[in-house]
Amino acid sequence: MSSYDPLPEIERLFIKQYEYSKQPDWCLPGASELLSCEHEEFSLLLSLKESLNEVKNRLSDKKLDDWHRHTSFTNKAGRVVPEVRRQANAELCTQAWCKFHEIVCTYPLLPDHALWDSELNTVHLCEAPGAFIASLNHYLKTQNVLCDWSWVANTLNPYHEANDGLMMIVDDRLIANTLPWWYFGPDNTGDIMRRDYLSGLQMFISNMSSVHLVTADGSFDCQGNPGEQEALVYPLHYCEVVTCLETLSPGGSFVLKMFTLFQHSSVNLMYLLNCCFQEVHVIKPGTSKSGNSEVYVVCLHYIGKNSIKDHLTIMTANFGMEIGCKSLFPRRFLPPSFLESHQQCCTFFYEHQTQTILENIELFAHMGAEDKSRLNLLRESAVCYYMDKFQVKYNPRKSWLVKKPLVGCRFNSRWVGTSNRRSDTFNERKQLETLTWEEKVAHGYFNSWINDHVTGNVGRGCLLRRSSCYLKSEGWYLLQGQRLRRIQSSSFCDSELLNAFNETIEGCIEGKKNVSGALFCSSCCLQSAEDVASEFLEMVENGHGILVSGANSVFDVLSRRQLASNFLESFPPNSPISLLHDGDPAYQQHLISLLLCSIQRLQIGDSLLLPVLSAFTRFTAGVVYVLYHCFQTICFSCPVGHLAAGADAVLLCCGYHPLPSSVIQHLQEVKRLVDELLTSSSPNQVLEFIPMEELLNGPFLEFLWDLNSAVIQHSLHLIGLHENQKSLSKTAPITQEAGHT
Repeated sequence: MSSYDPLPEIERLFIKQYEYSKQPDWCLPGASELLSCEHEEFSLLLSLKESLNEVKNRLSDKKLDDWHRHTSFTNKAGRVVPEVRRQANAELCTQAWCKFHEIVCTYPLLPDHALWDSELNTVHLCEAPGAFIASLNHYLKTQNVLCDWSWVANTLNPYHEANDGLMMIVDDRLIANTLPWWYFGPDNTGDIMRRDYLSGLQMFISNMSSVHLVTADGSFDCQGNPGEQEALVYPLHYCEVVTCLETLSPGGSFVLKMFTLFQHSSVNLMYLLNCCFQEVHVIKPGTSKSGNSEVYVVCLHYIGKNSIKDHLTIMTANFGMEIGCKSLFPRRFLPPSFLESHQQCCTFFYEHQTQTILENIELFAHMGAEDKSRLNLLRESAVCYYMDKFQVKYNPRKSWLVKKPLVGCRFNSRWVGTSNRRSDTFNERKQLETLTWEEKVAHGYFNSWINDHVTGNVGRGCLLRRSSCYLKSEGWYLLQGQRLRRIQSSSFCDSELLNAFNETIEGCIEGKKNVSGALFCSSCCLQSAEDVASEFLEMVENGHGILVSGANSVFDVLSRRQLASNFLESFPPNSPISLLHDGDPAYQQHLISLLLCSIQRLQIGDSLLLPVLSAFTRFTAGVVYVLYHCFQTICFSCPVGHLAAGADAVLLCCGYHPLPSSVIQHLQEVKRLVDELLTSSSPNQVLEFIPMEELLNGPFLEFLWDLNSAVIQHSLHLIGLHENQKSLSKTAPITQEAGHT
């Protein structure tokens, strides 16, 4: 290996680029021709697709975690990201950060130098977690680009409970600390594929005199059908492109992540971009894993939306998933010279990708010491090459976007890595999709969560002490949006744990199983009213009152012990266990009413017992947040017996401190709006009444994660126990305890 020179191979890694040779006859057909016919595929391109999928199919029997470790090692640029993070002090340094830095150093994305002493405005679509923004900031600061930079970003709102957690990026370190710069649309989902999002975005950026750069880094999980990734993601790419064409100013630049470009949908989209920009390039950054299909389309010098006004009217009217069924242009309008150029582009990247996959397969079967030595040398050389070629310089913390984080985030070290990580093969995963919920239970699919269920009182030790900061309501607002149909994600619990819970509930609903009563489980140590009352009394300060809300059995125990206590009678909505959890507007009305009634009755130093379902939503988290600021200590008990209808846990709150009058007025306004939306049969509900930045506080956030984890794991344990024992029901009686799982 001493004579081996890694430089030529590293140079080839960083020059995977293609430029379309634009011809004079590349122009758009009349607007009336758009989306006017069915699509026609291109046989040569489809043959490339089939060939690539045949190569990919050789991976179907590989264990996902083993293959991932292997390709991470064979990735020649695999050490670039950690070294850039270390040497350049790069903020939010990820693969996306390094890929964008390559692109911005390779192509003239930004305005001419004459504009750099004025302003730079950029819009970033599908941007979570924000690495393109952080990378651009690093470039501007270290290259001494003196400009007044303003940016706006979009992504699926990681805090909207109706968004699928598997479709979003868990890392919100940048988002949580820069929320005013993120636009999530009129419905607060951040879904760029809704037409009203586009019009809302134009209003949100109306203070920008011009938009110089738009980036779009969108995708979603296609592991279930990787061979059709291009077709599955096309509707998103279409909406990203149309949003860019409506938003970008004349002369501006556009960077779009795509994948393979074989199908008619991609061919038409690339033709559209070539007609709307003076230059179109495709690049596979060296820091993008060579074996995947990811490429970036770089478009320079936009002709301006006034030139395609009629076309945009038709394209914006056709937002949505169904766009994949239509052909953007009739095939006869695509010039032969464009098709030839596009085929060259596809063949170029196809050859690079298949070569990498085949090399990785060969090394997976047999990797000798010489192979490892060569790869290590290549990885070291790639770092030096990248740092030098792209002029990566050190950026001090004071020049970061987030100089000092003000809030916590759900990228929580206590929880990252604790969820169920998949180690199966693609074939095994596809087989799993054919199983019913009962079969998954029988095969132990949920065991990793059920076995984590802690015996005894899982709430013990989870103590939240009153915040030392004075609660101020200035800047608080009421955020309403379309009613939630189900809770698919939560900022206050692990997404995979919540998905397992939802899948279990769906299985019970579809199987018409009664889960309103939980099996007795000796390991769960269900707490009775006596147990909860005793624990509560250990916390209560002598001489102060006790207010029990809803849990009449606990109140009866306290009364028998002749302790001064008050009972606040409450009747929560009588709904069975559902995918809405604590997101039901009627339940939220009940909860805010309880909170206000309790505050009116409590005196300084008093204690409160409050049953809750869970705290998955921003609304319920807001209620707990208010309690956090008006009680000296809060803990929870879970699992509990039949203490109150519709309660999986109880909050034990001790040492009341009165709230500022402005906060109480805000809560009264919340109740007024909740009542109004319910009584008027409005399609909306209140989603948030405490700013998300405040809900993402470290100790408070950890408390909610512990609470929700306890609720879910206990419920999964009991429902799974029911399924595992039901086969014994014919030979042995099943002991049940009344209560809500």
